[in-house]
Order: sequence, then C-alpha cells, then structure tokens
Amino acid sequence: MQNLIEFLTKFNHWIVFLLLEVFSFVLLLTYNSYQSSVWFTSANTIAGKAYELSSEVESFFSLTAVNEELTLRNIKLEHEVAWLEQRLEQYGDTTARLGETMRLLAGFKMIPAKVVSNELAKKDNLLTIDKGTLDGVREDMGVVCGNGIVGIVYLAAPHYSVVIPVLNSRSNISCAIRNRGYFGYLRWMGGNSKIAYVDDIPRHAHFRRGDKVVTSGYSSVFPPGVMVGKILHVYNSPDGQSYRLQVELSTDFGRLRDVCVINDESMNERLEVLRAAQDSMKVRMDE
Repeated sequence: MQNLIEFLTKFNHWIVFLLLEVFSFVLLLTYNSYQSSVWFTSANTIAGKAYELSSEVESFFSLTAVNEELTLRNIKLEHEVAWLEQRLEQYGDTTARLGETMRLLAGFKMIPAKVVSNELAKKDNLLTIDKGTLDGVREDMGVVCGNGIVGIVYLAAPHYSVVIPVLNSRSNISCAIRNRGYFGYLRWMGGNSKIAYVDDIPRHAHFRRGDKVVTSGYSSVFPPGVMVGKILHVYNSPDGQSYRLQVELSTDFGRLRDVCVINDESMNERLEVLRAAQDSMKVRMDE
C-alpha cells in the first residue's frame, strides 16, 4: 500500500495529465460531430481488421479438423460410387441379357409365369410354375427367364406345371459356343447351382475362356441363341476324345421368380413328327 501511495505521489502530474487528455478527448467527440464520425469510422475499421485477422487465425488452426472431415466424406463418397458402379454393371448386364433374350424370342408366343416352388439342393431338382394347360402350357415346352434358359416343362396340369430345370441330372440341352459353331450338351453334375458342364465339344474346336454359351437350336425345345452362360474352364472328357467345358450359368436359380414358357407352334409340330417317327421305328423293331 505504501508503494502505491509513493507511486501516485511521484507521478501525480502525469496521472492528472492523462485524465485531462481523456476528458478533453471525450468532450471533443461528444460536442463535435465531425471528429466523432471520424473516430467511429476509424475505430470500426480497426475493429474490423482485428476481427478479420482473428477469423483468419482461427480458420488456419481449424484446417486440420476440416481436412479430416473432408477426407472422411471423400472416403464415403468413393465407397458409394464404387457401389453404384457395381450395381450399374450388374443390372446393366442383366438388362442387356434381358433385351437380347426378348429379341431372340420376339417371334414366339410367350406365356409369362411365376415360380411357386423351387428346389436347389437335390440331385434331380424340380420347380413348379403357376401356369398350366388352361393357359396354353404343354409338356416339352421350353422355359426361360430374362437371363437365359431355365428348363423344360415335364408335367402340365390345368393350373400348374412342373419343370425339369437345368439343375437336374436328367436335363440334357443342346448348346453351342456363340460365334464359334461348335456344339455339345449341357449337363449339371450337382453341387453349385451356378455351375454346369457342356460335354462332347470336339478336340479341333477353337474357343477361349469367357466365350458365351447359347442354345444351339438343334433341339425341338429352344430356339438358337438363348443365353446359357460363359466358359470358365476347359477339361478333357473322361474318354479323352473331346472337351468338357465348365460353364457359369447366366440364370441365378436361387433368385428365380419370373419366367416365360415358349409356345412355338413350329416346335410343337417338330415334336409331333419326331414322336411319330420314334413310334414308327419302335413298331417296326417289334415286328
């Protein structure tokens, strides 16, 4: 306390001077509008600059957090783009196959149906559709979906039909390698519902992995060119006289819901002629 009193006593004239200066300055600004406006303008300018500088400093030190947030957003967007590209590729390919199948079958009468029962785990799987003889479905008609072949009608009742799908050991469909001209027979060996095999491809055939396998048109059930799948691997046949192709089926039987039955009058006529010929040969052999 004594030191404070000594300080005020020693510098009392300077303190009085500063108080008078402040008082004069206040009077000047209070009773003179021009000086007041100049002061406030200058003060606002200085304050604005100070706030701007403070904001820049704050922004600089917050850049780290902003960059982290932007990085997280970029990662999220990249994942979303990758997901969308994958889906676009998947559904784009499915749409292309659907369009191709529909173009191939444009000249045929199609009977749309829904799968009401489907088996995958057995050796001789069967599936049931909700259309029968009253809808025009008959035995030995081919069944397809937007991605490719499904199977052949085995039994037809008035309102329902049973189909032997590709995933059945009794299924034996004539197929060809697209744009190559070589053909064989599609068989399912059990196990994976996405994998089947084409046997009896000649040894001199030229093809490569990834080539498309389609129906050959040599049977009386499917027209030529309906998608079957693509070649994954090539093996020698058990007797070594031909090739066996491992094929990834284009039809996903695990998600199969909507199908179409091919009602082709010319195929029906060919089937009738073939059956008549077989019956005639059987009669002659019995004689």
